[in-house]
Amino acid sequence: MSRALPDLIIAPVIRAALAEDLGRAGDVTAQACIPPGTRMSAVFAARKPGVLAGVDCVRLAVQAMDVDARIRLRHADGDAFEAGAVLVEVEADARALLAAERTALNLLGRLCGIATLTRDYVRAVQGTSARITDTRKTTPGLRALEKHAVVCGGGINHRFGLDDAILIKDNHVALAGGVGEAVRRARAAVGHLMKLEVEIDRLGQLDEALAEGPDVIMLDNFGLDDLRTAVAQTRGRVVLEASGGVNLTTVRAIAETGVDVISVGALTHSAANLDVGLDVI
Repeated sequence: MSRALPDLIIAPVIRAALAEDLGRAGDVTAQACIPPGTRMSAVFAARKPGVLAGVDCVRLAVQAMDVDARIRLRHADGDAFEAGAVLVEVEADARALLAAERTALNLLGRLCGIATLTRDYVRAVQGTSARITDTRKTTPGLRALEKHAVVCGGGINHRFGLDDAILIKDNHVALAGGVGEAVRRARAAVGHLMKLEVEIDRLGQLDEALAEGPDVIMLDNFGLDDLRTAVAQTRGRVVLEASGGVNLTTVRAIAETGVDVISVGALTHSAANLDVGLDVI
């Protein structure tokens, strides 16, 4: 089970999504069709099996529209579920619940999709020493939620933004005049608690990078033979991260080379929404 995100982080996303949906006049359909004061009971149910992430998005979306709603979370983020599973039970003002429905389902389906895809990658590398991590290839405004979903699926988080770790990429290297010089400049510029990773795209850069003592070396688009050579050459002196060309077909072979971490942009940029729905009971 993963740690829940604080409401303080989720609530602004919920408010923005509801405001976008409600527009200037609110849910005119529900207002036209449903008498004021009508109560309804419903469940958020899974149409397909998966891993839960975003259950608090449902709670906060419903509560934003009806502070008196009664909500029962049947599962916690990180739980696996089968098709047909009831994830959340709700009793609320009918107009309010229907107004919150799409916001709740959009976020729940998106985050469950990420968690479920992450679980598939984690399962694919079971028995190796490799761990699956995400990237910054997230939906603008949803990074904290999407990275939380990765953790729900058993993955780990890479840096959250440009400010929480040094990651020297190919363009930094080109402008600094080389791998070693880029690492030296970065080390001189930051405090002792800042992690430093440098990306290399060929084996010929490995010794130069290793000599500067980075915390992590990213092996970008390396073939399997070169990955194995890099693992043998570094002999555990640095964390090695494989990146590029990673999918569910290739990830097992990459993991078996002995790298420590495999970063997968697809976890967040290509995850399909998991089908969930709101059913009146």
